[in-house]
Amino acid sequence: MESGDLKIAWARQYMPVLSSIRKRFVEEKPFSGMTVGMALHVEAKTAVLVETLAAGGAEVYITGCNPLSTQDDVSMALDTREGVHSYARRGASVEEYYAAIDRVLDACPAITIDDGMDLIHRIHTERRDVLDSIIGGCEETTTGIHRLRAMAQDGALKFPVVAVNDTPMKHFFDNVHGTGESSLASIMITTNVLIAGKRFVVAGYGYCGRGLAQKARSLGARVIVTEVDPRRALQAHMDGFDVMTMDEAAALGDIFVTTTGNTGILTERHFPSLKDGAILANAGHFNVEIDVDWLASHADSTVHRDGIDTYVLGGKAVHVLAEGRLVNLATPKGMGHPVEVMDLSFAVQALSAEFIAKHGRELAPGVHDVPSAIDEAVARLKLDALGLSIDRLTPEQETYMSSWTIGT
Repeated sequence: MESGDLKIAWARQYMPVLSSIRKRFVEEKPFSGMTVGMALHVEAKTAVLVETLAAGGAEVYITGCNPLSTQDDVSMALDTREGVHSYARRGASVEEYYAAIDRVLDACPAITIDDGMDLIHRIHTERRDVLDSIIGGCEETTTGIHRLRAMAQDGALKFPVVAVNDTPMKHFFDNVHGTGESSLASIMITTNVLIAGKRFVVAGYGYCGRGLAQKARSLGARVIVTEVDPRRALQAHMDGFDVMTMDEAAALGDIFVTTTGNTGILTERHFPSLKDGAILANAGHFNVEIDVDWLASHADSTVHRDGIDTYVLGGKAVHVLAEGRLVNLATPKGMGHPVEVMDLSFAVQALSAEFIAKHGRELAPGVHDVPSAIDEAVARLKLDALGLSIDRLTPEQETYMSSWTIGT
């Protein structure tokens, strides 16, 4: 618990945007009388978000969104906070994981905050008894938004959810810089291998893949990108990366990182082509991008190290990091995204939760964009914290931009 408190204090000092929001929440109490249920990565940055919501009057119940991303000392420290109840534990079995989610839902939350949609999925399948208590929710990550949009398209989503993931502040900073830096840091600290000179394969060239590819190149890697979207593939090519299929890349790569959020990216078709000593990691979301089950059932032998599982196939070693789960969080020393990045993402999350508290009952069930004013407000708060100033449009410029009568 003491080490958890120290971690939270360390994160808090580098999160000025959330600090500013917290000061206002203390005065206005936007969540007074409300219960907030959360399934997020329970670590120090998340704890600062939890404290911010509790300061705003919320009774917060939280558990993990990944069995290997919880930091137990942070979870214990959170559980001592007034108005906060944490049920997360690192290494929870599948049964324990969902039992903890049920403990959160037993509190009948008015607002849900998810990273991957496990909480909302549980509500709509096994715990429909709590639907009547819910005003709305927020979703943090790409995979969760994909699942939510599929639910909404099927008419299955029964309350409004704000797509926190889909804002410019999330894409430009959390996805590009957060995923890129934290994934590489975790790979390097777990394996102690050199990135420079390696063939580094990035599967997917969305915001996460783009950031990872750019930062790996900055460390001296020779980067290969695999894609299914022709526009993103062309973008990767014009950004200076080699573009090819995974079938081609499998025989060339030294390190592979998946960032697609989809299933079956590295499978039995690719494993025989891998080099001896190839390192496989996932920076998407769920542990479905690398077919670890196939490796486990077909390996001649297996060696388990801290954060690394080695599968020997026909005399060749294939190393999988963090059991194929999020490499930046699920390795033993994975710290997740840098603090300053999560200050921005969690600021959007906090203000989106406030938006749900105030306007959720007016919204139809489905997936809703974060109001642009919230995203812009977070950017301005960050600029203020950095001591940076920017220009503003003059009245003449605003008139010009909104007019169709001014021609050449």
